[in-house]
Formats: sequence, C-alpha cells, structure tokens
Amino acid sequence: MTTPHAKGGMADSAPIIVVGSGIAGLSAALAAVHGDDARGIPPSDVLILTTAGLEESNTLHAQGGIAAAIFPDDSPDLHTHDTIAAGDGLCDPTAVDILTHEGAERIRELLDRGVHFDKDQSGKPRRGLEAAHSRPRVLHAGGDATGRIVELDICRMIRDHPRITILEDTAVRDVIVKDGAVEGVRVTDVPSGRTRIIPGRRVVLATGGAGRMFPFTTNPVLATGSGVGIGLRAGAQVMDLEFYQFHPTALALGEHFLISEAVRGEGAHLVDERGNRYMPSVDPRAELAPRDVVARENYRRIMAQNGRPVFLDTSGIAAQQGLGHNKHALADFLADRFPTIDGYLRAHGIEWSDDPVPITPAAHYWMGGLRTDTHARTSVPGLYAAGECARTGVHGANRLASNSLLEGLVFGHRAGLAAADDPANRGWDDGRDDDAHGCILDHGNDGIEVGTIDDPTHAAPSTAMGGMTPPPTNPDESLRDLMWTGVGVLRDADGLGSAREGLRRLAATIPTDTALADTALAAYACATAALARTESRGAHARTDHPRTDPLQARSRAYVLQGAPR
Repeated sequence: MTTPHAKGGMADSAPIIVVGSGIAGLSAALAAVHGDDARGIPPSDVLILTTAGLEESNTLHAQGGIAAAIFPDDSPDLHTHDTIAAGDGLCDPTAVDILTHEGAERIRELLDRGVHFDKDQSGKPRRGLEAAHSRPRVLHAGGDATGRIVELDICRMIRDHPRITILEDTAVRDVIVKDGAVEGVRVTDVPSGRTRIIPGRRVVLATGGAGRMFPFTTNPVLATGSGVGIGLRAGAQVMDLEFYQFHPTALALGEHFLISEAVRGEGAHLVDERGNRYMPSVDPRAELAPRDVVARENYRRIMAQNGRPVFLDTSGIAAQQGLGHNKHALADFLADRFPTIDGYLRAHGIEWSDDPVPITPAAHYWMGGLRTDTHARTSVPGLYAAGECARTGVHGANRLASNSLLEGLVFGHRAGLAAADDPANRGWDDGRDDDAHGCILDHGNDGIEVGTIDDPTHAAPSTAMGGMTPPPTNPDESLRDLMWTGVGVLRDADGLGSAREGLRRLAATIPTDTALADTALAAYACATAALARTESRGAHARTDHPRTDPLQARSRAYVLQGAPR
C-alpha cells in the first residue's frame, strides 16, 4: 500500500526527493532533515520514494559487516591503504580518504544513536577480520544480520521524523530534466499502475545494485540496476561499469543465499569435489585473498568439474577455534556466530558442522555506476547519487570487503547535505572543493575520456528467415543468460560482443516504461564498457587479455547517446 507518512506540514518549496531506502538513501534523508549548523546548512524536508516497503532494500539482506577504523590499534590511514590496494590502481585517493575518515565519524554517530552493533563482554563493539584488511575492523550486528539490524534501527529514526514523508510502493520511472537541470520525477504507483509527476529540483538516486542482471546473484529482487538506467536516460555520466564483483561463496542451491566472507575469516576452507583444498596454491592469503581472486578460482574449479560446485568446509573453523573434532562444539559456535546462515542452511537440510556446503560465485556488487563528485553530485545539476548505484571512486576495480555499507553511509550523508545546501542548477564540483580534508576534484579538466553508449532501445528490429524475430517468451531470463555467459566471471571479446549484440536486440523488444527496460539498458552499458577495456584488472577478468595494462590504469566515463546534456 502506498502511504504518505508525515507528522508535520511540508515546507513551501518542494522537498528533496530520495529514491531508495537502503543505508545510502536513509543516510541522505537524515542528513538533509538535520542540516549542519556548523556549516550553515538549514534542515530540509524530504520525500522518500521506495518501490516496496521502506525497510525492503539491499541493505536489509546484507550479512557482512561495516568496516570502520574506530579501534585503538587501527587508523583511517591504514584503512585507506587497504582500500586502495584492493582497488587495483583505479581508486580515487581523495574519495577513499573521505570514506575512511568520515566513515569512522558516521559509525560513532550510529553507536551513539543506539544502533545495535554486537558488543564484546566489556561492552565495546566486537570486531572481525575479513579478506584484504590489515586489521580486524569489521563491525557486525546480530552476527551475520548486520544489514537487517542497521536498516531496521535507522528506519525507526526515519519513521519518527516529522519532516520526512514516505511513499511506499512507488516506482520511479524517470528523472525529468528541463533546460539542463532536474525538474522532478515520473513515478508509477505499483498497486494501481497509475503514473504521475512529482516536482522537485533536487533528487538523490539511492536505488541499490543490479545483481538481477545475472542468474546467480546474492541480491534481492529489487536490485535491477534502475538507478543506472534512469540516470543514463537523464543524461548523467556513468563510470567503471565493467567492474562487477562476484562473491566467491553463494549457496549453489535455490536463491543462492550468501555465505558471508566472515565464515572464511573464522577459518573455513574451500575444497573441490574430492575434498582437496586449493586456495593456498593460488594465493599466499589463501581463502582470505581478495574476492576477485577467490571467485575466479572457484569458477575455474567448477568448470573443471563440468559445472559441479565446489565446497566450503567448516572443519578449519574448528581447528582455528581450538574445538578439535567436537562436532557439537562446532555446531554451537556456528549457530552463535552465524545465526542467519545457520538457520537458512538447516532449513534446507544442510548440517554444516558435519557436511561441506556447496557453493558457487554469484553477482554481488557493482563498483561502477553514476559518476559523482565528492559530494555525490552527478553531471546533471540537481541529480545526486549514493550507494551502489553511484561511482564515487572509493572501490576502484575491486571493492574491499565491508566497505559497501560504509560507502552508502558516508556518501549518502554527503548527498543529503549537498542537496540541502546547493543552489538551484548547481553542477558538480568544478575544482574548488571546500571539504574538511582539503580535497580537490576537477571534473572539468581531469583528463577522463567521456565516450558514448548508443541507445539499444533504438536498435533496428532483427529479422530471421525474412520475417520479424519474435520477442523472447521470457526476456528477463534471456537477459540474465546473456550476461552470465558473456559478461560473467571470465570474459573475452567474442563472448562480450555476442552478449552486447544479444542485449541490443533484446532491449528493442522490451516496453520502455518497465523496470526491465532499466535493467536492459544497464546491462547493455556494462557489456559495452567491458568490451572496451582490453586488459584484466580487479574484478574485470578477460581470458584474451589476461594481463593488467599500465596504459589502461584510468577509469572511463560514458553518456547515453541522445540523452539530455
């Protein structure tokens, strides 16, 4: 049911429109309604639009934790170093510095506001170690239910605020751009199908990821890539779309439930179908190597086994925890440390203290997205982006574990403050950045090449046997198959070219006023960017170009041909 939620009257001017209700959108909303007295930013009214209920989002389903350098033996500078190392040459150091320094501040604020992070016996936040982190700095909530608890705790703050209006079951179809700036959004009421225009000169896109472009994904059904599709049509630049992170360990059954990286952090091993452990021979960090390394090796082993899954063996946890061969003690530890995973596996007949868990790589996180400056502004005046639909520069070619929720928290906050403070028609940063860390970003003369993506919806209808090729009976499934076979874990020119052409033909058959049209455009843009990068770097692995090319150590931006400029 679509329900307005407000306890006070809206301001005379149109509110800031926030599209999406994960951690990035919620953070943007709270920042905007509180403002910043020290910087002279007044509070603003906010309208949150969400396709389902307020609480339903990618964040709700996130098992992993939030990385933050808030412990005495850690520092934001160390966190910055680890993040840049994982990004394989494409991180923006300025953005990473903001992430790690302000991330620690934002996490302390959540702790002060009573968000229920796990505590140790002394009452201090409990922390864990995850792959490619040099310090244990990952906070969890409810063991492996971090996203759910953080989402629900922050949603309570949102629902209690008198200056926030919530419209649930409301799908945004387009951002309306007039004379080069945002004028509002076109939305569809999901239950009735009625479409209307909501005016507004400041729109924050926080729509989440795009895992539903692939058949194997850890993402919920709402992760359709809508933010990238909507932003492209509005004329916004996109960047780093070729970099899609595949999580190494999703359950190879059913809905491909995520088996958190923290399980490997506690000592679980990867083994092939014969029970042989293989990661130590691939990387000195073994199971705690960066996700792209582990995902590719898992994929290779699965292909070598004719598509049969590899396994996650928890006996290594028993050894690391000093439990010996006591299966009952291991079962108790797993149930206490990973209650969500434990309950899900048991419900599906898997007793993981006894039996190894069948796993497969699955689409997990898109490093690329709508290109933004350090205040979440896109190239379209009045349009902001935060969270997974944005490309802030903090992830580069490969995201460091547990930096995603932190990015949404930090840059969502920045998006909310910028939207509340910016004058009408304010463009993105012109090189005169005034943030606290002395950051300077020049998006006008930074040397970034901006190419074009042709609009696949304008493709000429394909023909076969002298007649029109009928549209596929299941275009959603066809799209996912094209992406997995051509734009998946391992790529080459033939597969990418074939997938791109298939996506072009498919997009021409999909009604433009649908969520699937956004997914098709996002997928086509992803394939286009992946075909253009003729090297392997981070999460982008090409078997025909297996080496990293120093001459390509640069991000590429694209705009949609024919979109507003």
